Amino acid sequence: MNDSINSWQALWANLPIFQDAIITGGLAGALLGFIGVHVVLRRMVFASSAIAQAAALGVALSFWVPAVVDPVRHAAVHQAGPDAHLISSLLFEPVVWAIGASLLATLVFVANPVRLHLTRESVLGFVFLASGAGAVIIGDRITQEAHDLSAILFGSAVMVQPVDVVLVGGAAFFLLGGHLLLFRALIFAGFDPKGARVQGMPVRGLNGFLFLSVGLAVALCTRALGALPVFAFSVLPAMTALVLTSRLGAVFAVATAVGALSGVAGYGISFRAEMPVGATQSALAAALFAAALVYRLVVRRVTAAQRRAPAA
Repeated sequence: MNDSINSWQALWANLPIFQDAIITGGLAGALLGFIGVHVVLRRMVFASSAIAQAAALGVALSFWVPAVVDPVRHAAVHQAGPDAHLISSLLFEPVVWAIGASLLATLVFVANPVRLHLTRESVLGFVFLASGAGAVIIGDRITQEAHDLSAILFGSAVMVQPVDVVLVGGAAFFLLGGHLLLFRALIFAGFDPKGARVQGMPVRGLNGFLFLSVGLAVALCTRALGALPVFAFSVLPAMTALVLTSRLGAVFAVATAVGALSGVAGYGISFRAEMPVGATQSALAAALFAAALVYRLVVRRVTAAQRRAPAA
């Protein structure tokens, strides 16, 4: 008990050191939890995972390409220190490559694979496998940034760079704002696209905004947290909300809250239990979903018993 108090006190005492990671986890969880409702309702559950793998491949390429193009300068930058590497060239910033690779992956949703006798799910599987294999192969070619790449692939957001707080915070502000402004239109276009076209709504443009927001959110959050928690936040909070309520507005609100809670509380639990951050955040999101399932099962049994009681 004393160890527990000391550990929580240690987290609180060192909060200025960890606050960037906690804030980023909460913002990423809220953003992905909200957008994840669209992902789950449109049956694109594995889309975020494929896009996250593409973002990881983009980050790996941002490390590998400079070493191939100009190995002498790349080695000199490394000898100058990590800060010098970060400002060596904006062209090879990992976040730029992650966004580019993610946006390319979102083209899967825009293209029509039926013309090639393929389904969208099969093309999505190709993106996931090709990106995942490419990230591992490219990661094997680099050595000095291998730890950074491993953290992105498997999720180890112990420390988050200040720029990630700005990028994830900006994405949460603008993307959530856009989704709130287009809330009814996005829902209508998703549930009844034919009816939306009859009403003169720009269904293609709305879908393009949704896919673009998914790609940007996944790319920026993957760079900060890792692929595993990003996939978990994109799916599990939305599933939890759908189990708890059928009111659509409440589903988005609950999913946003569950995502934020998983990001913040998951970091605290990982600190207390000395466990990997990304995996702990993902496990907490899964535990909340399991708790929601148990709650729904209990409510159904109690409701059924109450209905049978008057007849007895």
